[in-house]
Amino acid sequence: MISNVAFIGTGLMGSGMATNIAHAGYSISAWNRTPEKVTQLVEVGVQPARTASEAVIGADIVCCMVTNAEAVEEILFKQGVADAMEKGAIFVSMGSIPPKVEQDHAARLADMGRRHLDAPVSGGTRGAAEGSLAIMVGGDQRAFVDATPVLSAMGRPTWVGPDGSGQLSKLCNQAIVAISVGGLCEAMLLASAGGADPVNVREALRGGFADSRVLQEHGARIMERNWMPGGQIRNIVKDLDAVIDVADDCGLDLPFVSLARELFRGLYDRGITGHDHTALLLQLEHMNRPHRVGDKPDMVPDA
Repeated sequence: MISNVAFIGTGLMGSGMATNIAHAGYSISAWNRTPEKVTQLVEVGVQPARTASEAVIGADIVCCMVTNAEAVEEILFKQGVADAMEKGAIFVSMGSIPPKVEQDHAARLADMGRRHLDAPVSGGTRGAAEGSLAIMVGGDQRAFVDATPVLSAMGRPTWVGPDGSGQLSKLCNQAIVAISVGGLCEAMLLASAGGADPVNVREALRGGFADSRVLQEHGARIMERNWMPGGQIRNIVKDLDAVIDVADDCGLDLPFVSLARELFRGLYDRGITGHDHTALLLQLEHMNRPHRVGDKPDMVPDA
């Protein structure tokens, strides 16, 4: 029975995830490189730790939600988290990092008597806050069964295969999302340029074959020109780079993903990195000046 949880990385996503674990009745300690992001969770029952290695002492399961593979490597093996974990404890990697890195981490932790799951998520900050994330899990099935009650506090966990499979599923998710967001942005730009009201076009499409969560939620963001993340441009670029790397290893040519990556990279290269990925519309408007969707001012994150 898992009763003690450690959570590393309480940023945009992690704060909601840790809160839901606390609400589920688990004893939870947490660490973040910006301490204030942990102290603001004290009122929901999260106990702050001074270091990442201190947070995991006595934990049955350690959930890690940080930016990239380098950050996971640093925390796990250089800041002493792997050494400080209990024998048999489960390290759950919940950010988006390459499948090969997860396989390496799983092997190294197994040599130390620790268990590992890669369990990236989809659903954005809303899903993190609501506890409705899609959680794609790779690793040992016994570890998955043991971790399921904690994962279920954050959303809907599904075991998809051996080490690295969770991350492979997340890359599939990101490919679909990136292409779908691109199609949505192009459609709304076409509607606007052609003289239709894009708000009404979006409403007309609901219930048809073009309907989707992307149309409903991201379509609303586009109409409001609300680029507050959500999922940041820098992260979708990182993930699409990983998709292409895996595709190359498999001998695959993925032209739609390649084009989506090129368009998102255009935003990234212009310094637009912290906006939500629906801000892909800005790149299409940049390419099709002076056309613009709607007349509302842009809502943008702080630099």
